[in-house]
Amino acid sequence: MESHAPIVLDGVLDEDAWRTATPASDFVQAEPHEGQPATERTDVRLLFDRDALYIGVICHDTDPAGIIVNDIRKDFVAGEQDTFEVILDTFADRRNGFVFVINAAGAKSDTQIANEGRDVNTSWDAVWTVVTKRDADGWSAEIRIPFKTLRFERGEDRVWGVNFSRRIRRKNEIDYWSAVPRVYNLYRAGLAGTLTGLSDASQGRNLRIKPWIAADSTRPVAGASFASGAHAGLDVKYGVTPSLTLDVTAKPDFAQAEADEQQVNLTQFSLYYPEKREFFLENTGTFYFGDIPRESRLGNNRFSAPEEEMLLFFSRRIGLTSLGEAIPIDAGARLTGRAGGYGVGLMTIQTDPDSAAPGDNYTVLRARRDVLKTSDVGAIFLSRQSTNSGDYNRVYGADANFRFRRALSINGFLAKSETPGVASGQMSGKGSIVWNDNFLHTQYSMLSVGDNFRDDIGFVKRTGIRKHFLDFGVRPRPEALRKYGIRELHPHTRYNIYTDQSNVKLTHTNHIAMSAFLDNGGIIEFAINPRFERIVAPFKIRPDQSFQVGQYGWTEYQLLIETNHSKMASLSLDLTTGGFWNGTQRSTKLGVVVRPSYHLSFDLALQRNDIDLPVPMHAFVTNLVTSRIGYAFSTQRFLDTLLQYNTDLKQLSANVRFDLIHRPLSDLFIVYNEQRLTDQPTPINTGRGLIVKYTHMLAF
Repeated sequence: MESHAPIVLDGVLDEDAWRTATPASDFVQAEPHEGQPATERTDVRLLFDRDALYIGVICHDTDPAGIIVNDIRKDFVAGEQDTFEVILDTFADRRNGFVFVINAAGAKSDTQIANEGRDVNTSWDAVWTVVTKRDADGWSAEIRIPFKTLRFERGEDRVWGVNFSRRIRRKNEIDYWSAVPRVYNLYRAGLAGTLTGLSDASQGRNLRIKPWIAADSTRPVAGASFASGAHAGLDVKYGVTPSLTLDVTAKPDFAQAEADEQQVNLTQFSLYYPEKREFFLENTGTFYFGDIPRESRLGNNRFSAPEEEMLLFFSRRIGLTSLGEAIPIDAGARLTGRAGGYGVGLMTIQTDPDSAAPGDNYTVLRARRDVLKTSDVGAIFLSRQSTNSGDYNRVYGADANFRFRRALSINGFLAKSETPGVASGQMSGKGSIVWNDNFLHTQYSMLSVGDNFRDDIGFVKRTGIRKHFLDFGVRPRPEALRKYGIRELHPHTRYNIYTDQSNVKLTHTNHIAMSAFLDNGGIIEFAINPRFERIVAPFKIRPDQSFQVGQYGWTEYQLLIETNHSKMASLSLDLTTGGFWNGTQRSTKLGVVVRPSYHLSFDLALQRNDIDLPVPMHAFVTNLVTSRIGYAFSTQRFLDTLLQYNTDLKQLSANVRFDLIHRPLSDLFIVYNEQRLTDQPTPINTGRGLIVKYTHMLAF
């Protein structure tokens, strides 16, 4: 690390300071040949002044025409193109950090990670700048990250953790400066190197004020007329200390948030929809409590279902009805960061008591203490309190997450709810033990949720159950298969067994499969999925069809294909056939992505379920068509269109969103929404809405 004269960001490392700085080189492979030297040279240099950290990168390439860039939108998908990534562990706690990703066209993606990637917040946004340059030797970049963008302890001679990663996509190669086993990724902050020599840096007042104004005109489906309105609000971010941040929002509006992708529910349980609202997404890892995500190798499978079974804090319960309709929020505040060796989080939100839904206060308190080298223990408190009555729901929880020898982890939590009029069955808990290395992965966990456990600010898929989960698989890499383009085999099996609280089996969903990971990044998998369901109360799979009390067993056969997603055209295919309760099914999920250039992308997906059930029920077919068209005019201007048609709902919907980033963290959004019902005997008015929103961030 060296201080320096001013740097002109042009993507070319031609200033004297760059020439005299010692480069970080000698990258090693994680893929395809772990521990071997990288096939292409990468040089990284670091400089700083009082206000910012500068990273200079030269990605040498013997075949510069083979560099792949297929997206320049904000927060692009890194795995589908050539990239350079850096993680900054600014507290040197070997657990948490900020990740910055660029590609050769100057696109940017930023992420906040906690607990070595157990909590990943891809919606974290920072003010930083990058300029790239391509030439006959490959590509280069100059990155400027202001210190006020980061959180760290002040003082001379600070120590940070740091690591760099480069992806050479045509070779499906991943290289690291500080070696990381292929089963993990850059988020493993405990495997990073060390950055020293930083002098005391200026974070300014660490104050951001972001006012916004919006205007809209909307008409609901079958509505008689349009209703227009104007709105304004304010978001404030203040660094109370260098490591503790206060966020305050007044009259927040989320009209520009991307619409949900519809799902077809052929089960008796709730579906999981991800949070997409900015205020709730930032620092969301602080409040994470519940299921520990498995480290899946099928990360590019677009049809993989969310695995969440239980999350004590799930922000979609705040300010949204069960149908996804907005409930106005008056104000909210959040305090997150580190204090006295603890990771802390406090959030309180007040919904409007004058809206159609009754007003509620939602409060969450979270604390976590680092122990040992990469472990932590913590506690959480959640409360929903009605503004208009004495109704409330409270949840108390404690958790512990231990990691040993990198591959072994032990996790667990206990939680108890309090609801008026309920005296028993309000406990829940989970214990899990995991081993995950390059060759072997195995896990056992047991989750118990009481009959009357209730969490009004959480996602709980099923109550009154005990769930046993067993996962086992190996990842051999036979050299003889390389000539056929196969890099890794993955025979594996998973068992999910549910019982009631008396240990009577209710459900099992098992999975026995063989996967092949291809050299080009593609995946082929064949699976056999035995299923069992015990129905203790009738449930409707469709408005006119229901399954009666009884036991049902069947077997599904599944073929999964993912082609090389870095190509101009790529395919995702998920075919399932076999039984379905007491009938049969033929289900197809097909996705096609075409990218004529990194400016334009077409994404079409079809999900079709052809179900045949015996009398008195009958056969039925569901179709869900989803189309996405995206155009990036530049790295600051984007147009995205989401079209959906659902034959079950007989509904056609459109969401068109234009985003102009007119300055860092400041946007102009223009959003058009339309909903049309296609089965009405007489024409009715189409639902339509137009929203214009302007935000302007002021930093001090």
